[in-house]
Amino acid sequence: MKALQGVDGHVEWVETTSPTCDVGQVRIRVAAAGLNRADLLQRAGLYPPPPGASEFLGLECAGVISEVGAGVSWQVGDRVCALLAGGGMAEEVVVDARHVLPVPEGLSLQQAAAIPEVYATAWLNLFQLGGLKPGEKVLLHAGASGVGSAAIQLCKAFGSPSWVSVGSAERLAYCQALGASGGVVRGDDIEALNDFAPFDVILDPVGANYAALNLKLLARDGRWVIIGLMGGRKAELDLAQVLAKRVQVTGSTLRNRDDQFKADLLSDLGQQVWPLFAEGRLKPQLVGSYAVKDAEAAYAELAGNQVSGKLVLVIDDSLV
Repeated sequence: MKALQGVDGHVEWVETTSPTCDVGQVRIRVAAAGLNRADLLQRAGLYPPPPGASEFLGLECAGVISEVGAGVSWQVGDRVCALLAGGGMAEEVVVDARHVLPVPEGLSLQQAAAIPEVYATAWLNLFQLGGLKPGEKVLLHAGASGVGSAAIQLCKAFGSPSWVSVGSAERLAYCQALGASGGVVRGDDIEALNDFAPFDVILDPVGANYAALNLKLLARDGRWVIIGLMGGRKAELDLAQVLAKRVQVTGSTLRNRDDQFKADLLSDLGQQVWPLFAEGRLKPQLVGSYAVKDAEAAYAELAGNQVSGKLVLVIDDSLV
């Protein structure tokens, strides 16, 4: 089979050995795979896969099951999407059957490929780790990103108003159309977020650059969940504010979680979130797709930080 590999800051579609399908696993013939910022980092050699995971790119995919291992309830021919630690940008992938969900009713395989990573990330960090409750206020930095787009919709669906920081007026309008209550363009006046504070939960992929501001914006008993370091890794904090406000600061990653953790997360998503797609209350924000031969162009577009929503690579156009 062929798979997409990051090599010295670019990508190559290379021949590799097809993985075996063991007990508790399924083999998926991949139709499409979603792009994420983690793929950019891995392509640059800055984010190696966890031990035992595929060395190839791709943290989510959608396709058709072509083989099932013993003890699996899935059937050959089922249309599914999967959360992966790597290897989704390939002609086929073998994955723990518990990390697979059905393609929501009414969605294409391309749309489904844009769902698992961002909705799993948003659900885990807002609702499971952040303990978000209906009516609580949320701040989403990089609100027009794939994760931000998912988070806005989830907040709206579960009754929590959200605000965003974004890179342009156009992206702010995009977020408001998805359901955000408002926000700021970070190049104008990020401090204007004070007008909407205090926030009960902040979902933060930025890190150091916004650290002091986040602490100021949080409500008493607020939760600050850090999921990325786009703005740096070192910051100085006033710990007196942490104490006085009883702030909880949580660092969170998903890719290197163990199989059982991911199985529990996907089970929760299947029960709590997946039905909302069929109801039309959640919609994958697929804004562009590229053939795998044009993967470099896809990565360049994502790296330009102008994408509102998600991009996917089409691996097998006979399936989509």
